Amino acid sequence: MKIMSINAGSSSLKFSLFNMDNEEVIASGLFERIGIDNGHCEIKYNGEKIEQDIDMENHEEAVKLLMDKLITLNIIKSLDEIDGIGHRVTAGGELFDKSVLVDDKVIEDIISIRDFAPLHNFAQATAVKAFRSVLPNTPMACVFDTTFHQTMEKEQFIYPTPMRWYRDYKVRKYGAHGTSHRYVSEEISRVLGRDDLRIIVCHIGSGGSVSAIKDGKCVDTSMGFTPLAGIIMGTRTGDIDPSILPYVMEKDGLNIGEAIDVLNKQSGLLGMSEKSSDMRDIVDGMNNGDEQCLLAFNKYCRAVTNYIAQYYVLLGGADVICFTAGIGEKSAPTRRKICENLACLGVKIDLDANKAFGEFAKISTDDSSIGVYVVPTNEELMIARDTLFLAKNS
Repeated sequence: MKIMSINAGSSSLKFSLFNMDNEEVIASGLFERIGIDNGHCEIKYNGEKIEQDIDMENHEEAVKLLMDKLITLNIIKSLDEIDGIGHRVTAGGELFDKSVLVDDKVIEDIISIRDFAPLHNFAQATAVKAFRSVLPNTPMACVFDTTFHQTMEKEQFIYPTPMRWYRDYKVRKYGAHGTSHRYVSEEISRVLGRDDLRIIVCHIGSGGSVSAIKDGKCVDTSMGFTPLAGIIMGTRTGDIDPSILPYVMEKDGLNIGEAIDVLNKQSGLLGMSEKSSDMRDIVDGMNNGDEQCLLAFNKYCRAVTNYIAQYYVLLGGADVICFTAGIGEKSAPTRRKICENLACLGVKIDLDANKAFGEFAKISTDDSSIGVYVVPTNEELMIARDTLFLAKNS
C-alpha cells in the first residue's frame, strides 16, 4: 500500500510517499512559496531530484501540481494507487487524544483551536481541504503533535494559575514534537525488546523538547502551552521569568506581540551568542575562543541536563536516554557535554561511539548506569503508520 505524509505551512507543502509494505520512501519533495511570486517545487525519487520554478496560487494548485508530477514522472500510474494521506497538525488541544480520520467536523475543530498554534493550524486545515478537493475518495488522517502528551496526569499539565484560566480558556501544558517522541520511544523499545522502559527522549534541533516516557506513555514533557517553553532552543528562550516581559517592554517601547516575537525569534542560542542559532556555528565559535559561543553552548547543555535530571526523579530512575533531531543526531560535542553533566547519575559515554552522525547508535559504555542512544527520528513514517492503521480499520 502507498501512503503519503504531508507537512504543510502557510506557503509550503512537504511530502513523503511511502511503500508501506517495506516502509521505504518512494518519493519526497517540497513545494515552496505557495501564493507568493517565484514559487518553486522539487521532487526526489530514484536518487534523482527534479526541480521547477512555478507559481502556485494556493494549496489546491500545489496539490494538483504534485499529483500531476507523480504521474508524469511515473512514480505512480494513477491517483488510485495512493491508499491514504496523513496530515501533520500542530495543535490538537484537548479535543484530540489520538490520530483521527478526516471529516468536516475534524477540520472545523482544528480551525476552532487555531489560537493554540496560530501560525500552523489554519494553514494545515487549508492543506487538508485542498487534498480532499483533489482526492475526494482517498482516506485521510490527521496526526497531531500534541496527542502523545495527552497521557500526562493533571498534576503535570496544569499550571499554578487561576483554575478559571484552565476551565474557561484551556490554559495548560500541551507539549509538542509528540510524533517524534512517540516514534523514538517505540523504536528504542522495539530494538531493546522491552515495552516496560523508563525513557527520556531529547528531541533537540532548531526547536527542542525533552519528554519523560514510562511503559510507552508520556508522563511529562518540557514544552508547555506553546513551543516557547522548556529548554533553550535555536532562537527561543525556553523557560524564563515572565516578569522580564513588562520590564523590557517599557524599556524598549514594545507591545506584547513584539516582545513575544523577540522571545521566539531573537533569543536562545542566537540571542546569547549574537552569532548564530545553528549549533554547528556555536561549536565552531566556541572552539575558536568565542566566549559568548562558549556561554551559549554551556547554558544550552545545562538546560537539557536539568530536564533530564528532573525526569530521572519523576520516573524513579531511567533505563534509556535517547538523543534525536538535528542536534541530537548530529552534534557529538553537545551529546558529550550533556552526558558529562550527568556523570553524578552514573552516565558514562563512549567517545568513539559518540562520533555517530545521523545514525542509530549506542553511545554509552557497557558499565553506564543508563543506556544512552542516538535514535534518528522519522515523524513522516509515524504519520504514515497511523494513516495506514486508520484507513484499514475505518
